[in-house]
Parts: sequence; structure tokens; C-alpha cells
Amino acid sequence: MSNKRGIAVVGAGYWGKNLVRNFAELGALHTICDTNPKVLKEFEMTYPDVSQEISLQSILVSNEVKGVVISTPAALHYSMTREALLADKDVFVEKPLALRVEEGEELVKLAEERGKLLMVGQVAVLLE
Repeated sequence: MSNKRGIAVVGAGYWGKNLVRNFAELGALHTICDTNPKVLKEFEMTYPDVSQEISLQSILVSNEVKGVVISTPAALHYSMTREALLADKDVFVEKPLALRVEEGEELVKLAEERGKLLMVGQVAVLLE
């Protein structure tokens, strides 16, 4: 596997499938993670060289995964992002970052303290 591949997408359902496709097109996708084995099965033919996991913990202990993309239900964003940062992973999380301002502030501080990237996804719409 190329050193360029170091991204794990966690949550490959509704919006996550788009992130899987985009990171795969960039040649950066290392792992697809989803708790639903049926969802993972859908990706086997399209991305045969990409690892699959059902556990976030498996990704967090991997030295090959450098960054985690979180596209799970919003109620899980804070805890998963926190775990990933504590595991020294860079994180891209779909909006919202957290459901409480205090949690979001904690994540920003944690990323700064650990020298990790923390990015929040936002779809922009241009109006003419």
C-alpha cells in the first residue's frame, strides 16, 4: 500500500459514501469503517484494495492510518473526534463538530495541544 494512503472514513452510509469516493479518487483512502457489514459489502467490488473495519478502535491503533474522517450521526461526533485526537490522528468531521459549544471548544483545544489538524466539513452553496 502506498504511503500516500492514510485516511480512514468512519461512517460510510448516507453522506459517508461520498467521502469514501472522494478520498479514493485522491488515492488517500486506506480504510472504510462502518458498524454495518452490509454497508461495507457494497464497497468490496469498487475498492478491493481498501481495508474494511467495523470498529473505530481498530483504526485508532493503526500506524498506517494518519487521518480519520468522521461521517456518523451527529451525536457521535464529539466522542469519536476526541478519541481520534487522543490517538494522535488528524480529523475531518462532518458538521456539526459537537452538539454542545463546550465540547467543540474542548476538541479545538485538544487538537491544538496535540498538534493535530481538526477540520469541520461544510457544503457551500453559491447563489447568483
